[in-house]
Amino acid sequence: MTHLQAGLSPETIEKARLELNENPDILHQDIQQVRDMIITRPDIGFLRTDDAFILRFLRARKFHQTEAFRLLAQYFQYRQLNLEMFKNFKADDPGIKRALTDGFPGVLENRDHCGRKILLLFAANWDQSRPQIDETNKPFSVHESSVSSSVQLFIFSSAGLVKNSFIDILRAILLSLEVLIEDQELQINGFILIIDWSNFSFKQASKLTPSILKLAIEGLQDSFPARFGGVHFVNQPWYIHALYTLIKPFLKDKTRKRIFLHGNNLNSLHQLIHPECLPSEFGGTLPPYDMGTWARTLLGPDYSDENEYTHTSYNAMHVKHASSNLEREASPKPMKSRKILRIKYPELEDHDCKNDQLPVDPEIVWDLLPQLDLYKFMGPDGIHPRILIELADVLAKPLSKMRGRH
Repeated sequence: MTHLQAGLSPETIEKARLELNENPDILHQDIQQVRDMIITRPDIGFLRTDDAFILRFLRARKFHQTEAFRLLAQYFQYRQLNLEMFKNFKADDPGIKRALTDGFPGVLENRDHCGRKILLLFAANWDQSRPQIDETNKPFSVHESSVSSSVQLFIFSSAGLVKNSFIDILRAILLSLEVLIEDQELQINGFILIIDWSNFSFKQASKLTPSILKLAIEGLQDSFPARFGGVHFVNQPWYIHALYTLIKPFLKDKTRKRIFLHGNNLNSLHQLIHPECLPSEFGGTLPPYDMGTWARTLLGPDYSDENEYTHTSYNAMHVKHASSNLEREASPKPMKSRKILRIKYPELEDHDCKNDQLPVDPEIVWDLLPQLDLYKFMGPDGIHPRILIELADVLAKPLSKMRGRH
């Protein structure tokens, strides 16, 4: 056994050999082969290239050296393209701290029956209305190819007031993974992610734009050396199904096979993750999850419990006022502020299918989507007309851009 495997149990070493093709006799040789490829990407600053660091990328790609190097390059390229995301990338950063204290992510102390660490996301805890102060009072941006300017404006206002942004949640998740991946057992066993969509409103879902979801996919699926054994959706409403349909083409086939949509059926969740490993919110035998657990671990003495709450108390605070507006927010009527008119656009007529100069004005798309026939079956894109109608306000602009690229 090499010193790079020090601290691993015999069972984990055997698992690494069988599942990841890890051979202690040629471990240093594998690492050096990856390191030798760095010269092929002079455009990327590889800020860390020690043996232990490269090893985690080899494990994430089952010791396929070329794939491991590609992941290593994408890891640093993602950070290079989104410099502001990783500025002050530590737990006491105001945005990250806020996300951590809100429970993004939750991390269970015990692992599952396969030795995987279980991460929890309670989506409804994303409070988009609470302001917080940007202590740097500087604009925050990420690479324009990843997130649109409208998203950037949502994240930081010119007055220096920011909301509990999705970007900060993503930063908190990435920082947490950086801390957890230091554990060699987790490099081999991997992670499980459970997302509870209970009480996640349509209004909140409308903020999950394609560009910002793409940023998250690139950061987690394409650029981080972790093995995700499964992503489990529970209590998801119909519009989360719609969002998943939109992002599905951007997911790798392996990732798609590891996403499970359980809805309200916790029995199907328990078939994959034993109840003994789960808190009571997920039908498990453990006590309700304390949202401050992981924040206290990362923040230490800097943790303030003035906003501490469990998932149960969070629901008690917010759901008791929801009876009057839950139906309005979670299941809004299609285009409730618009009178749907049957508008005709002669310039769109293309009976011979030869016109490749059709207008791509988002306003026209916005007008036409509500005119779809609700009673028709879904098309080859797999999206039902009702979903397109109800998400017209969100989809008009990206759909017009997609048409404009053809």
